[in-house]
Amino acid sequence: MEAGGERFPKQRQVLILFLLLGVALAGWESRRYFVMEETESGSFVANLAKDLGLGVEELAAREARVVSEDNEPWLQLDLQTGELILSEKLDREEMCGPTDPCVMHFQVLLKKPLRVFRGELLVRDINDHSPEFPEREMTLKILETSPPGTVFPLKTAQDWDVGKNNIQNYNISHNSYFHVSTRNWGDGRKYPELVLDKELDREEQAELRLTLTALDGGSPPRSGTAQVRILVLDVNDNAPEFAQTHYQVQVPENSPVGTLVVKVSARDLDTGTNGEISYSLFYSSQEISTTFELSSISGEVRLIKKLDFETISSYELYIDASDGGGLSGKCSVSIEVMDVNDNSPELTISSLTSPIPENSPETEVALFRIRDRDSGDNGRMTCSIQNDLPFLLKPSAENFYTLVTNGALDRESKAQYNITITVTDMGTPRLKTEHNITVLVSDVNDNAPAFTQTSYTLSVRENNSPALHIGSVRATDRDAGTNAQVTYSLLPPLDAHVPLASLVSINPDNGHLFALRSLDYEALRAFEFRVGAADRGSPALSSQALVRVLVVDDNDNAPFVLYPLQNASAPCTELVPRAAEAGYLVTKVVAVDGDSGQNAWLSYQLLKATEPGLFGVWAHNGEVRTARLLSERDAAKHRLVVLVKDNGEPPLSASVTLHVLLVDGFSQPYLPAPEAEAADAAPAAPLTVYLVVALASVSSLFVLSVLVFVAVRLCRRGGVASVSRCSVPEGPFPGHLVDVSGTGTLSQSYQYEERTLSGTSDCSLFLERKMARDKTFCASEGTRGICLDSAHLCLAANPQPHGPSWPPQANTQNSSWKLPSLLEGKLPMLLFQAAMSILDSNGLLSPESRLTVLTMRQQRMAPAPALSMQNTSRCCPCL
Repeated sequence: MEAGGERFPKQRQVLILFLLLGVALAGWESRRYFVMEETESGSFVANLAKDLGLGVEELAAREARVVSEDNEPWLQLDLQTGELILSEKLDREEMCGPTDPCVMHFQVLLKKPLRVFRGELLVRDINDHSPEFPEREMTLKILETSPPGTVFPLKTAQDWDVGKNNIQNYNISHNSYFHVSTRNWGDGRKYPELVLDKELDREEQAELRLTLTALDGGSPPRSGTAQVRILVLDVNDNAPEFAQTHYQVQVPENSPVGTLVVKVSARDLDTGTNGEISYSLFYSSQEISTTFELSSISGEVRLIKKLDFETISSYELYIDASDGGGLSGKCSVSIEVMDVNDNSPELTISSLTSPIPENSPETEVALFRIRDRDSGDNGRMTCSIQNDLPFLLKPSAENFYTLVTNGALDRESKAQYNITITVTDMGTPRLKTEHNITVLVSDVNDNAPAFTQTSYTLSVRENNSPALHIGSVRATDRDAGTNAQVTYSLLPPLDAHVPLASLVSINPDNGHLFALRSLDYEALRAFEFRVGAADRGSPALSSQALVRVLVVDDNDNAPFVLYPLQNASAPCTELVPRAAEAGYLVTKVVAVDGDSGQNAWLSYQLLKATEPGLFGVWAHNGEVRTARLLSERDAAKHRLVVLVKDNGEPPLSASVTLHVLLVDGFSQPYLPAPEAEAADAAPAAPLTVYLVVALASVSSLFVLSVLVFVAVRLCRRGGVASVSRCSVPEGPFPGHLVDVSGTGTLSQSYQYEERTLSGTSDCSLFLERKMARDKTFCASEGTRGICLDSAHLCLAANPQPHGPSWPPQANTQNSSWKLPSLLEGKLPMLLFQAAMSILDSNGLLSPESRLTVLTMRQQRMAPAPALSMQNTSRCCPCL
C-alpha cells in the first residue's frame, strides 16, 4: 500500500484527465432505442451504421463492438449490415424488476481512433404476468357496531408488470354489506380497502366469505383472486396507534443476518383481548418478505438475508398493528441501505494483441474497461502497472484504458512480459483488483550470425585420406525460428590460384570441414579461405570468418644423396695417400631431405666397410675421414657404404657407395674406376671363371703396355710440331683450383713448369698414327660440341712438371705451354675434361695430369661429360 501511496499524484492526474475527458464526451447525446420484452433473439433493434453516420466498411475496419453496462450479452452488432440486433430474448421483469422505465445502457466502441458512443435500450413491458395475492385467504374481524362507511384495509396483490399492465382496480364479489375502494400510494401503486355499507349484526350473520379480485390494465386484462373471511365481533371502541406513523432508518449493507433494523411500537387503550396488539406486514413484496422478518409480538424488524446496496438501495415497509377486537393502525418504515466498500474494482479486457513484433514503435497491446459497483469514494478508481516495464497506460473515454508499448521492444533482450494491471478504489479500506496478461514479442530478423571466433586455425597431417574431417566452424544467431537457422558455405578464395573447390568442403548444416583429397606438405604447406554463415530470415543476414589450414609434415620422403652421385656406369673413386694422418678428409657425403623439421634432420653412419676401423663418418655433417694412420698392410682398394637416415617416425634412409683407392703418392697410377668397381662387385664364381678373367686381364694389360711403349717411342722420334699450327698463350695457375695443405691434396704452391714444343710432338705423332690422320676428338654436352685435334690433346694432357719428363722431351726452343693456360678460357673446361677422359681411356694420360683432373673433379663435384670420337667435317677446327 505504501507503493500505491507514492503513486497517488500520478493517479490523481489520471483521474483528473479521465474526468475532463468524461466532461468532453458529455456533450454527445446518447441515443435511445425501444424494444418490447419477450422479443425473439436476432430481432432488429436499430441501424447503428446509419445513426452513427458511418459506413458498414468503416465499422468493420474500426472493429466496432457493443459493450453493455453489466457485461451481459443482450445486444450484438452485425458488422456486415451495421444493424443492432438482440442476442437473446429479453425479460423486463428479470432485468429491471419493479423499476420503470427499464433502461439498459450500452456503449458502441470504435478503434483506430478510439471513440465511444453511448446508447440506451428501453425495454417496454407487455402484460405477461397476472396479479397474485400473497395469501389465498385473509381474515378480517369487524365489530358489529362498526358504522357504515368504516374502512378496513385489505392485503394487496402483486403484479410483476409495470405501468398500465400493473394492477389498476380491485372488486369484490356481490354482497349487501361491503364494497371495495381502490386507493393509490404515493409511488403510484394501488391497494384495496373494504368499505362497510350497512351495519353488521353478529346475531344475524357471524361470518361472511367474499372473493376479492385484482385486475391489471393490460389488453386483455389479467386478474388474481383471494378469499376474504369476515368475522363479526363484539364491540371494541379503541384502535391501536403507533408511536410514529413513519419510521426512517439506515442500515449498512454489510450488516449480518439477524441484525435488528427497527422496532415499531403501537398501543391500544382497550383491555383484554381488545388491547392485545399483533403486528404484521400488510403490504409485502417477495423481495421484502425474503429480506426482512417482523415479529408479530414485539414489532422488531430483523434481517434474514444479506443486503446489497448495488442491487437495492432502499426498502419501504408497511406495518399493521391489530388488536383482539379487530381494530388496527398503520405505519410505514423507510429503510436506506448504506454503501460500504465491499466491491472490488472489475476489469474487463476488450481486446488483446499478442504476440507483437519487435522493433515496432508505439503499439497498442490491450484495450480494457474498469468498473466499481460501489458509489462515492468507494467507486472512484486508479489504474496502474509495474514501473519497470516498457509499457504505458493511456486513459480513454467511459473508463476505458489502452495499454501501449513505450518504444520499440527487443526480443533478444526479453521475449515475454508478464504485465499486472492493478485497479484500486478510493474506499476505506481500499480494495484492489489485479489482472495479469502475458505479452509475447515475436522475432524479427535483426541479428546476423556471429562466429565463435573471427579466425580458425586447423591442422591436418599430409597424406590424409580423402573426405577426412579436419575441423569445424560454428556460428550462432540470437534470433529465433527460421531467423536463427544458420547455413554455412565456402566463399570465393582471395587467391584465385588456390583450387579451393578441390581442397575442402563444408557441411552447410553443422559447419564441419572435410579435406576432399590427400594433401602434400611438400607441395602445399598452408592455405586460407573464408567461410560464410547466413540465416534463413527475410532478408537473410550473414557474416564470415577466416580459416587457415596448416598441413603438418609427415615423414614420407627418404633422404636424397646429392654427392657423390650414384651412377653405375661411372662410380666415384676417391684417392687417399698412404701418408695421410688420422682424421684425413677423404670426401663428404652431401644429402637432402624433402621433409621439414625433425623429419629432415639427417644423420650419417658407416654401414659397411672393406676394412672396419680404417674409416669413419661424422654423424652430423657426413664427412668421411680416416680413423687411424694408414699402413702398408692396408688394402689398396676399399668400398664404403654410408647410410643416410632422417629423424622421422618411422625413420627413412638411403645409402651411398664410395670407392677409396690408397696410393703411395699422387704420382702412382691407379686402376680406372670401372675396373675397380668390377673387381669389387665380382660375384663368387667357379675357379674356371676366375682363371679366364685373370688371363684376359693380364693379356689386356700386356697389350696395352706394348701399345703405350710403342707410342712413346714414336713420339720421341717425331719432330717438334710447328708453333704456327696451334698455340696456347701463357697464363698463371688459378689459385682457387687447389686448396687444402696438409690433407693429401695439392698445395697452392704446387705449380706446373712450362713446356715448349716445336713442330709436332711425339704424342701427337703417335695419336695421328694410331687413330688415323686428321681425326678429331669431340666432347658433346646437349646440343653443343667441342672438338680438339691430336696435337692439342697431347699439349693439354701432358705438360712437363719438374723432374723426369713424360713423354720424352722434344725441342723446347720455339714455344712453351702451361696447363693452367687451358683453364683460363683459352681452352674451355669442358674441352679440357674431354681431352683428359679420351687420353686416359687410351692409356696416354700421365700420373700428374690424372691427379690434377681428379682434384678438379672433387672440388667442382661434377661428373665428366660424355665423350665421343667422330670423323666428320662438322667438328670444330683446331682452337
